Amino acid sequence: MLSEKKSVWVTVVNVLIALVSAFTLVYTYIWNTNVALRLFVAVFFIIGLTGMAWRKYGRTAASAPEAKKEAAITKLALLGDDGERIKEWYIHGETSLLIGRSSSDLEVQIDLSGTEYAALVSKQHAVLNYASGNWYIEDLDSSNGVGIKKRGESSKRLLNGDEPEQVHSGDTIYIANTRLLVK
Repeated sequence: MLSEKKSVWVTVVNVLIALVSAFTLVYTYIWNTNVALRLFVAVFFIIGLTGMAWRKYGRTAASAPEAKKEAAITKLALLGDDGERIKEWYIHGETSLLIGRSSSDLEVQIDLSGTEYAALVSKQHAVLNYASGNWYIEDLDSSNGVGIKKRGESSKRLLNGDEPEQVHSGDTIYIANTRLLVK
């Protein structure tokens, strides 16, 4: 919601700049006869347009100050109802992690069988895969679904069972009602 308001204001400011620029050009080149003012406005507009083009197209993403490399994901933390970290799994160097409940015939890497909501967790609930430098979570047709709450968002949403969802550091994965913080 905040980014929508910000983009509306950016659009309003851009329209106002365009209107002022258009009025300046009309006044300078149609109504005004002063050659020095015409030359000054031409140089000013050339410098301004060059600066805008350089800012938009001239810098690479690596040289832009806002381009920050995201911290590598190294662990998952099991969160209690109060947000306290109960258990952690270090996942750095892994490529695929099965999330669910371990049993005598199946061992999972992220075992939630001892959690408060273990009865809601399927034996093979979800899988966390590392591919192309990113982690992805995928629901394995579990009974109670997989949710995700992106860092900075206020609500979670359920995953589409057919599509993996990229996860980032700070996201919270919901396995039924069990919360896993991605760090």
